[in-house]
Amino acid sequence: MRAPPHVTLISLALLIAAWMLGAGAMNDADILPTPLAVWHEIADESASGALWYHMANTLRRVALAFALAMAVGITLGILMGRSERLNMWLDPWVTVFLNLPALVIIVLCYLWIGLNETAAIIAVALNKTAMVTVTIREGVRTLDRGIADMAQVYRLTPMTRLRHIIWPQLGPFVATSTRNGLAVIWKIVLVVEFLGRSNGVGFQIHLYFQLFDTATVMAYALAFTGVMLSIEYGLVQQWERRSSAWRRA
Repeated sequence: MRAPPHVTLISLALLIAAWMLGAGAMNDADILPTPLAVWHEIADESASGALWYHMANTLRRVALAFALAMAVGITLGILMGRSERLNMWLDPWVTVFLNLPALVIIVLCYLWIGLNETAAIIAVALNKTAMVTVTIREGVRTLDRGIADMAQVYRLTPMTRLRHIIWPQLGPFVATSTRNGLAVIWKIVLVVEFLGRSNGVGFQIHLYFQLFDTATVMAYALAFTGVMLSIEYGLVQQWERRSSAWRRA
């Protein structure tokens, strides 16, 4: 159940109030700066252009890694869902990647491929592909066999089957993968940038962490969180509701 807008606003206001009280009680801006101090840092970084430059690089990595993970994950999920033999052979691989720590995959990609963009994108995508594969595989297994048989009787073309029979049933699973994927990928991208890139929000957080500048660290973290929340509420959740609307009709 989604909270009404006024409840969300009140909840966020209470969070900011708790932050202000905590900063006042701490009385040390180097440890916990006030919301106003963090806002000033966001404004300064925005005015200089640094925030937009680093955020654009991070969003580019998120988009590329997300597209790669979804493309490979959806393909594998459909194949494994339709072929029990293939699923039997590939399921152990998927399980291994589901349980490998993200940090291990990132470090290995940097060691094997190098400290470059290719390694960064592949490392992030690998951390998400297995999760997409499992979700889509389960979606394929729930497809209505009766409708598939009907499509065969009426000799529908493959494209017509995909558009009117398979996709509407898989839509909610793809939407769930999209939502979970974005939630996971952008966090992993920051770790990738923290460890081995020369730009991006994660790189800036690493830089200001070394300078013990808590306010700027929080400024970059909160600014990018705000962007991802806008994408989540403005795009992903809307699409997820539309993809599941036919089930409620």
